[in-house]
Order: sequence, then structure tokens, then C-alpha cells
Amino acid sequence: MICWAKYSDDSVLENSLNFPLLAVIALSALFAGLIDSMVGGGGLIQIPALFTTLPKELPATLFGTNKIASIFGTANAAWRYSRRVNMPWRTTLPAASAAFAFSYLGAMAVAWLPRDLLRPLILIMLVGSAAYTFWRKDFGAFHQPQHGGRRELVYAVMVGAAIGFYDGFFGPGTGSFLIFLFIRFFGFDFLHASAASKVVNVATNLAAISFFVPNGFFLPFAAVLMASFNILGSVIGTHLALRHGSGFVRRVFLLVVCSLILKFAWDTL
Repeated sequence: MICWAKYSDDSVLENSLNFPLLAVIALSALFAGLIDSMVGGGGLIQIPALFTTLPKELPATLFGTNKIASIFGTANAAWRYSRRVNMPWRTTLPAASAAFAFSYLGAMAVAWLPRDLLRPLILIMLVGSAAYTFWRKDFGAFHQPQHGGRRELVYAVMVGAAIGFYDGFFGPGTGSFLIFLFIRFFGFDFLHASAASKVVNVATNLAAISFFVPNGFFLPFAAVLMASFNILGSVIGTHLALRHGSGFVRRVFLLVVCSLILKFAWDTL
């Protein structure tokens, strides 16, 4: 397998035994899990840390390692939310199923579509999401599901397909976009939207892992280390979200989206 050949490389073993580098990726996974469990956007922290500490690895290997670490924290957050929040399964499960299928298609599309063309569009969408949330002070404050029956199913599949393809093809801000869409199109509050987004995120991560792992694009030791700290971060993040409610999640959401806007603006301009 490719991963074992890479992992046994002297440079990787040397990095793996370097305590400062281990500390960097462990702490990045901790904070990524904390942020991701509330509003998404953990990739802003975790992916740059991997590229900085392991610059000799292939990008696909680092993305695969990131996905393995992330899915454990996200699954833990989804489980914790499901114990305390009345989960909107009729919306979440169809969205997750569509997201799984289209995430794999998005990963395949990377080979023939230029991803950089998406940056200006994503930047505009992020600015629009932040402006809309700022402008509508009651946005996501109340949980008032708006759809049922066939309409709910169709909307859920559409949202899941769009977000799944985006996550497989590009990725940054997937959790934040999911939360915004669950609130805007289904009438969820921030807490329920965050809980639902974790289930969909698990599906998209699983689809990506089904591509990365069989092809050997992951580092076992780094993945296990980061998964452990990602879970710890998700425990802290879900505790904060459940304790402080939708108003707190809304503020964190705006902070993360503004950070995403700055990153995309820097990369684009």
C-alpha cells in the first residue's frame, strides 16, 4: 500500500518522532474538532497544520489523513447532539444519503474541473451568508421546521447533493454552508442546524475516505493521533453549544464565516 511506503520513509519517521511537530498537529486537531463540532470550518485549522508540519507528503495523503481525523470528531459530535437534541431525521438522513453519493462524484470531478474557478463564487456566497445572518437578527433563533412530506424530501436531497459535491470537489466551509442552508430552507435554529450538519458531514467524510484509504493516501500514526484530539475537541465544542444554545452558536458561526471570507479573499485576490 502507498501509505505504508510513504509512512516508512525516513523523513516521515523523523517528523513523527519530533515532539514539537506532534504537538502542533495534535493541538490543531483539538481546536479543529472544537470549532467543527459547533459550526464547521475546522479544516481552516487542521489542513494548514498538516501542510506546514509534513511538507514533503503528497497533498492527497494529507487530505486523506485530515478526513480520517475529522470523521471521528464529527461522528462523536453527531452522537452527542442526538442524545440532547430532537434530531430532524426526516430531513437529515435523505440529505446525508445524497451527500455521500455526490461527495464521491465531486472527488472524481477534481481530475477534470479547475477548482480555482470556484474561489470567487465561494467568496461571494460566504459574504452573502454573513450579510444575511447579520441583517436578520432572528435568523436561526427559533426552531420552526417549514416543510413536510415530499417537499421536505426533495429539498433535503437537493441540499445534500449540492453540499456533498462541493465537499468532495473543494471542501472549505462545508459545515458552515450546511448550517446556513438548514436554517434558510428548513427553518431550523442554529443548534438543530448544527446537529443535522454533523450527520451530513459524517456522510461526506465517509465518501472521501472510501476513495483515500483504498488508494493508500493517509498516514496511520498522524491520523490516529489527530483523531484522538479531534474527538476531545468535539466533546468540548458540543458541550459549549448545548450549554449556551443557538445564540452562542450564531456568534461562533459569524466568526468562522468571517474567517473563511478573509482566507478566500486572500487566496483569490
